[in-house]
Amino acid sequence: MVEAFAGELAALLRESAVETVRAALGESGGGRRARAGRAVGAVSASRTKGAKRPPQEIAKLTSRLRDYVKSHPGQRIEQIAKGMGTSTRELNLPAKKLLSQKAIRTRGEKRATKYFPR
Repeated sequence: MVEAFAGELAALLRESAVETVRAALGESGGGRRARAGRAVGAVSASRTKGAKRPPQEIAKLTSRLRDYVKSHPGQRIEQIAKGMGTSTRELNLPAKKLLSQKAIRTRGEKRATKYFPR
């Protein structure tokens, strides 16, 4: 069991290293492959894993989030992400921006936080 885990871990590390080298050299890797039992990440095709999102992409997502919260007040971030077809992780920064701009407000704590328009 340990040997199988170590083998799988080594294969994942090897694949990650190859993807990193391809990205650094500007070569296309032919797309991402889905593995059994794992979903393909929400990483954009134009970005490698761990790369920063462009400001335009964040601004667009922030605007979409503001519009969604206006039309669906009182939803939790999980519900918002599902409704927008994105991950909660991708919504963290846009939500923080909207809160700091006072464009939206929250009620509740942690996972029970609900978002409302101002």
